[in-house]
Amino acid sequence: MILEAAILSVKPGQAEAFEAAMAAARPLIEASEGFHGLEVRPCIEDPNRYLLLVWWARLEDHTEGFRGSERYQDWKAALHHFYEPFPSVAHYGAPL
Repeated sequence: MILEAAILSVKPGQAEAFEAAMAAARPLIEASEGFHGLEVRPCIEDPNRYLLLVWWARLEDHTEGFRGSERYQDWKAALHHFYEPFPSVAHYGAPL
C-alpha cells in the first residue's frame, strides 16, 4: 500500500469554501482504481493549512490512473485554485 501525503495551504479566507469543494470532489478520487482511502485533516495551529492523506494500492494508481483520468481534470478545476503555494506531493511505502 502506498501513502500519498501533501500539505495543502489554502488562501486566507477560503477555508470554508475549500472544505465544501473538497467534500464535493471526494467522489472523483474515490472512484479511482486502486484507491483505498482519503483523509483531509485541518491544522490546529494554522486554519488555512490541511494535511491530505490518500492510500493507494500502487503508485501508478495515483500517478497514471487518477492523474491521467478525466476525473482528475474535474478535481483540478474544483480544488487547485484554492492553493498558494501549490502543494508538493510525496509518496511513502509501508510502515517500518
